Amino acid sequence: MSPFIPLAFERLSPADSLARAEAFYATLRRRRSVRQFSSEPLPPGLVETLIHAAGTAPSGANQQPWRFVVVTDADLKQRLRAAAEAEEREFYAHRATAEWLADLEPLGTDWRKPFLEDAPVIVVVFRVDYERVGDKVRKHYYVHESVGIAVGLFLAAAHTAGLVTLTHTPSPMGFLNSVLRRPGNERPFVVIPLGYPADDAVVPDIHRKPLNAIIQYNDDAHEPG
Repeated sequence: MSPFIPLAFERLSPADSLARAEAFYATLRRRRSVRQFSSEPLPPGLVETLIHAAGTAPSGANQQPWRFVVVTDADLKQRLRAAAEAEEREFYAHRATAEWLADLEPLGTDWRKPFLEDAPVIVVVFRVDYERVGDKVRKHYYVHESVGIAVGLFLAAAHTAGLVTLTHTPSPMGFLNSVLRRPGNERPFVVIPLGYPADDAVVPDIHRKPLNAIIQYNDDAHEPG
């Protein structure tokens, strides 16, 4: 058993708790998925700090089963785009159902993925299903849940830092292991272009569900505001 240490915890007043929560929500409600990026480079150390923040996520048995692969090389980004677009052409032409394509139509997406070259940084997140320690294999637990939480923290950190992101999941994503030379115990989870928006960036006029559509109290006396 690992040694235990005192919890470092700052107790806030109810008013301060609510104020911080409201300020955080006010920041995140402006977050949007962006597909038009400026090529402007990011400040040194910023990406690493965002990944540090993502790495604070809880994980099954504290195994931290994630790998954040940072891509900035122009030739490598071009290879990623070419491989992703090859899969996306097949998806839009043959794999996606009519219902799926209809649901995507309001977003204005197609097989073309210029953001994979335009964004100054592409972060490809891999889930690590197991690791080899000497001659033994160490299985990881709750991998999808753990990596999903880490990605959520990364997106929130990036937005808080004044950047924009996109969660891109070309299907299937096996080509990422080959292009990025990742080992077989790592599986692609999501591709995240990261940077500043292009000056002419636009986003679809879509809206998030209201609170009363996503919250459910188990006490009938409570109703969401």
